[in-house]
Amino acid sequence: MLKNLLIKNYALIRHLEINPASGLNIITGETGAGKSIMLGALGLLLGERAESKALFDQTTKCVIEGTFAIESYDLLALFEELELDFEENTILRREITPSGKSRAFVNDTPVRLEVIKQIGIKLMDIHSQHDTLQLGTNTYQLNLLDVYAGNQNLLAQTGEAYRAYQKVQKAYKDLLDEHQRVKDEFDYNQFLLKELTDAELDDLDQEELEKELEKLENAENIKVKLNESLDTLSRSEYAVESALKDVSLILNQLTSLSPQFEAIAQRTESAMIEIRDIAYEIESEESDLFFDQERIEQINDILGSLYSLQQKHKVKSVEELITVREDLQQKVDKVIGFDDDLAEMEQQKNECFEQLMIIARQLSEARKVHLPQMQDELNGHLHDLGMPNGRVVMEQSEQEPDVTGIDKIEILFSANKGREPQPMRSVASGGEFSRLMLAVKYVMAHKTAMPTIIFDEIDTGISGEIAIKVGQMMREMGKRHQVISISHLPQIAAIGEKHYFVYKDHSSDKTISKIRPLNEEERLQEIAQMIGGANPSEMAFNSAKELMES
Repeated sequence: MLKNLLIKNYALIRHLEINPASGLNIITGETGAGKSIMLGALGLLLGERAESKALFDQTTKCVIEGTFAIESYDLLALFEELELDFEENTILRREITPSGKSRAFVNDTPVRLEVIKQIGIKLMDIHSQHDTLQLGTNTYQLNLLDVYAGNQNLLAQTGEAYRAYQKVQKAYKDLLDEHQRVKDEFDYNQFLLKELTDAELDDLDQEELEKELEKLENAENIKVKLNESLDTLSRSEYAVESALKDVSLILNQLTSLSPQFEAIAQRTESAMIEIRDIAYEIESEESDLFFDQERIEQINDILGSLYSLQQKHKVKSVEELITVREDLQQKVDKVIGFDDDLAEMEQQKNECFEQLMIIARQLSEARKVHLPQMQDELNGHLHDLGMPNGRVVMEQSEQEPDVTGIDKIEILFSANKGREPQPMRSVASGGEFSRLMLAVKYVMAHKTAMPTIIFDEIDTGISGEIAIKVGQMMREMGKRHQVISISHLPQIAAIGEKHYFVYKDHSSDKTISKIRPLNEEERLQEIAQMIGGANPSEMAFNSAKELMES
């Protein structure tokens, strides 16, 4: 509930502070005294947009602050979601600077406007005579029925099942989209894979092939060079081998003269052996080497295919081509295995949908049971509120499942005899709607911990016994919830737990709106004036006293 409201420097208000009672609070006052200004300030506290021109004094900032006791509102999860410290006495504050800059705070923590709006809507419910939008929406109407029926657990289970179904449905759709995408690429990938597989890359050594090709293409030139080498080493008259043989004979004649000559002679013998071995290998290479056109064409074909594949896949080595091949193999295999994955995911989706529908139908049945009860209760209160021909019809129809289940609730309303009930958003006048909304709030007040309820002249267009009945309903609501009612009827003003009077102060150079709580004597005077005017008669005082006592 609202424990304290502070308004500074707003519109006609210089400084206003009230501490409403926990039950029914009444606010009365002369027309234009500032009652609607208070509602505007409360609107800012609930996240409405602000303008600097609303400042009383354009040289200093405006402050609107509300202290709320929220221990019974079950808001801990919301505070955790918003990453705010939860305090049983929570303070919402709005500040507006002369430059028009607006700041919002929750327990002195700066927050975005959306955050204070999320919290504010849980703490205050401001209903004005022309506020028809909310009750006219199917979402709000469905929520009313669920609160009335106590469907919170089933609703939570339905929401959880729907989110699980949505998650699997999205995964299935993503898999289906991916399947279509890779399927479109499948034929091309399979073609590329066949090219790389046919190339037998694992058995290829590109560098060796390139060397072999170069050798074969230069076979004739190589043979000439090898033969020239053989002539120099062993075949010609002045071959190296012959020269070394002569050297060896000479050195052997000297071996007896010195051990050094013997060592040199042995080395010469070794060189001759090495020369003969080199000549043998050259001769062997020369005899094995010949121009093989068929092998040259074969290697050219292999390397040509290899170069083409490397260019196509923008790589430079056989190893990189093998990596490309393996990647393509995975893509092709994935498409081949997709049918099984899709079937499995579709089964999961169907199972989640079946589970959702089981819970949603349970929720729908619970709604069906309580719907006529709520409808009858609302109609009974409408009759009590002076609408004997007023009629509410609540229709339940099925729709595609969502987070709230499979039901659409439509509240139809008719205020006059002979007129078929029509959707709420299109038929109710201001006064009729106010009484219908009061009936709704009264019914719901018995079902849940509602936020502070503010009625702005909801009693417009009624009088006499109906006004007394409206006052009794508000007082009954005040036993369970905090109610603040701006009223112009003495029948309602007389039954408040606390009575505030709004008035204009013209004593300074600028008119100021003020508010003050009334004691019992002042309340009697105010109610008598509401009955009999500025100078109430003794009869008006007696009537006021009778209303207060009753």
